[in-house]
Amino acid sequence: MDLTKPDQLHGRITEWEELTDFVSAKVAGATLGLVYGRRRQGKTLMLELLARQTGGFFFGATQQSEHQNLADLGRAIADHRGLGAPLAPQSWPEALDELVRLGADSPRPVILDEFPYLVASSPGLPSYLQQTLSPLGHAKQHTQARLVLCGSALTTMATLLSASAPLRGRAVLELVVRPFGYREAAAFWRLDDPELAFKVHALIGGTPAYLEMSGGTGPRDRGDFDRWVQRRIINPASAMFREGSLLLREDPSIADPTSYAAILTALSVGHVRRSEIAADLGRPATSLAHLLDGLQDIGLVEAVDDALRSRRTVYRITEPVVRLYQLISARHEAELVGGRAADVWARNADTVQSKIYGPHFEDLARQWCLRHASPETLGGVAGRVLPSQLACRTHQTGHELDAVVWEARPGQADRILAIGEAKAGQGPVGPAELERLEHLRGMLPAEATPDPVRLILFGRSGFTADLHAAAATRDDVVLVDLTRIYQGS
Repeated sequence: MDLTKPDQLHGRITEWEELTDFVSAKVAGATLGLVYGRRRQGKTLMLELLARQTGGFFFGATQQSEHQNLADLGRAIADHRGLGAPLAPQSWPEALDELVRLGADSPRPVILDEFPYLVASSPGLPSYLQQTLSPLGHAKQHTQARLVLCGSALTTMATLLSASAPLRGRAVLELVVRPFGYREAAAFWRLDDPELAFKVHALIGGTPAYLEMSGGTGPRDRGDFDRWVQRRIINPASAMFREGSLLLREDPSIADPTSYAAILTALSVGHVRRSEIAADLGRPATSLAHLLDGLQDIGLVEAVDDALRSRRTVYRITEPVVRLYQLISARHEAELVGGRAADVWARNADTVQSKIYGPHFEDLARQWCLRHASPETLGGVAGRVLPSQLACRTHQTGHELDAVVWEARPGQADRILAIGEAKAGQGPVGPAELERLEHLRGMLPAEATPDPVRLILFGRSGFTADLHAAAATRDDVVLVDLTRIYQGS
């Protein structure tokens, strides 16, 4: 069985290794795995390639009746086995018995894609699977089928393994396929210029399918960027134009898209605390819990804790294309439909800079600390990287701190390795920002800072000569520009 990652599959090294380990595991009996993630992340491509390369079985369900799905599945099994006539399973227990028999001789993946479609027409299917995978049943005793259930309805897939669900304890793999990280996305789009890669990622994120939906190519160079955005992203004729709205509406758990969209609108303009969101919507803060939980369940919003203070959670949009839609496409749809994309884009330059590029650069700075910065850079290994707000008696105000890098130490209290400030402006960062960061370092809790805390300045547009000179004389100052964010450690 060839388990080499195919050339057609960009990135996804970890995901492919998890799948091949699951498929090739030397364990007796049938096993169950779940693969899920938002649409357009390349799950189907990856699983089809896995089935093709290993001689496995792949079936993609559609939105239709139980009878129709069983008939289609019977034909697919017959084709896979090379039978002259289609099978005609009359029930899901019968169909599942046929499926697990596909792994009778050796470990083989047996993949059911778009599993939520099957559950929608056959709610008892998870219970039938539980029975099929009974420890003393035929599947466990006499087959080596590697059953893979895949889906894009995150709430449906996650519920399959919840505490009271029939399949709880049956699965040995739960693989969530997420968008590409910013470095993977740059390579996928073939963007060698870090500034260009940053701007594209800030607008539409790391979903693989967005390359094709954007016409198959990104901007040629910095001079082509604005034209590309106007033609491929905020053009009503582009497949990308309504993507930020469709992501909210495609999950079946979202029964009232309007209320959820209102939350996203508030977050996009910078109202990130529950009280701020409530004021923006004109609703009590206590009424937002189910809306915020729902957006987190479908992966469009995440709750971010304060690095230093409990109960200071903020919320952030995780999918850049949603933020772009809320700030630009939805607000100016009439003008964009009227062919005035160039005017809309130029007029909203400040909004894009402050509400999109600024927050996104801060997020990339935290990701860099957590995933790419070396222990030599940080003075240790980052365990978590979070923002914070520090109350300052000197200035009688609160200071925002973009990154607090914590190291977890077994048997000891966690310690702060570094703090960071991210500046996404057009001008280079100067010594004043270093002085500000030194001031904030003095406000950190003494019990969490047994060693000198390093100061990291992130500058999208680089740094002044004066700051470079000051940093060169110190071991506790680290300067990180876009090139280092994308290529260095």
